[in-house]
Amino acid sequence: MKISSFSTALALAASLSLSPALAEDVYNVALDGTFAPHAMPKLDGGVEGFNVDLAEALGTELGATLNVTAAQWSGLLPGMQAGTYDFLVAPTTVTEERTKSILFSEGYLNTDFQFLVKADAEEVDSLEGFKGKVIAVNKGSAYDKWARELTDTVGWEVESYGTNSDAVQAVMSGRAFANVAGNTVSAWAAKKNPALKLSYLHSTGKVFALPFPKDKPELRAKIEGALECLKQKGTLAALSEKWFGVTPAEGSAAATIYPGYGIPGLEGYIAETHELSCS
Repeated sequence: MKISSFSTALALAASLSLSPALAEDVYNVALDGTFAPHAMPKLDGGVEGFNVDLAEALGTELGATLNVTAAQWSGLLPGMQAGTYDFLVAPTTVTEERTKSILFSEGYLNTDFQFLVKADAEEVDSLEGFKGKVIAVNKGSAYDKWARELTDTVGWEVESYGTNSDAVQAVMSGRAFANVAGNTVSAWAAKKNPALKLSYLHSTGKVFALPFPKDKPELRAKIEGALECLKQKGTLAALSEKWFGVTPAEGSAAATIYPGYGIPGLEGYIAETHELSCS
C-alpha cells in the first residue's frame, strides 16, 4: 500500500509501500487524513489510524497494491465519481440518500453516539440519566443538532465548542458532565486518557461502509469478499482493540459477515450467495 498526498491543506507528504510489490492489481483509493483515530498525521510524516491499517489489510488479503491518498473529505466522493479513485477507504456513513448515487460494501463498523465522562463519574445507562447535566458537543456537528433537539425531552443543558477536543476538555475541567460524539472518536479519547471513561451508547442503527462508483458492482463484490475475510480472521476485531480499545460485540458490524453484497434493505444491495475465498 502506498500512502500519498495531493496538494491539499493536509501537507501529508509521505509514501509507504505496505502491500506486495509485485501485486497483479493496483487500486487508487483515498481517505480523510485528519479524522482521528481513523486517519491522522504522524509526527514523522504520513498518516496512521484504523482505516489506514484497514487499507493495508485489504491490500494484503487481495494480494494487491492500494495507492492511498490522504485528502480533504469534501473532495473524496466527487473524486471517486470523477474516476480519480477506484473506491474509498474513508469511514463513510451509509444513508438512504447516498445509496442512490453510490454503491456500498457491507458495513464494517457501527457508527453510534457515545457519551464520554470522567472516570469517577456515576454510571448512566439511559438518556434520562443525563437529566439536569451539562452536555458538551462540537459546534455544528450532528451531535450538536441531535442533543439540542432533545433538550426539552431529556432535560439536559447543551454547550457547544469549536472542536470536539475542546468539548472533551470541558468534561475534564468539570464545566460539563459529558461529551457526546461518534463512538469510535469517544473510544479513542478514553483510550488515550485514563481520566475519562465511556458512558452510555446510543445506537443509531447506522454503519460505516466502503463506497464504490455505482457502475462498479464487480469491484465492490471483490473488495467486499476481502473485507469479509478480515472479519472471519478476526483482523477487524484486532484493529478495533488496537485503535479504540474496544472488542466488537457479537452481532456488531465488525464481527458480522452479512449475506449478499451491500447493505440489506437499501438500494444497491444484491442478494447473492457467495463463498469466501480467503488468503
